[in-house]
Amino acid sequence: MTKSAEHNLPSTIELERSVQLFKAFGDQTRYKILSLLSNNNLTVNEIADEIGITQSAISHQLKLLRQTGLVKGIRDGQKINYELSDQHIITIFEQVREHVREGNL
Repeated sequence: MTKSAEHNLPSTIELERSVQLFKAFGDQTRYKILSLLSNNNLTVNEIADEIGITQSAISHQLKLLRQTGLVKGIRDGQKINYELSDQHIITIFEQVREHVREGNL
């Protein structure tokens, strides 16, 4: 048995994907977008209005979030509604908020 298997270290691919996920969460604008999408499906315009930055900046951040698999866009005629990809992301948010509220940071 290798040392990494013995200590339950993630595989290289798991490690790379996990780091990319944490990087996506590590930006305040992306975190705000994810937080908004944890409650609603929203368009780029709605997200931009809520956060107060340009549609172009929101689109750029959404592209990064789509690439990491955190959000997906659902076409509805001329507009695209964005939503979180799955329930795991909401769980991550809830656990982070609980951790912060408990004063663990």
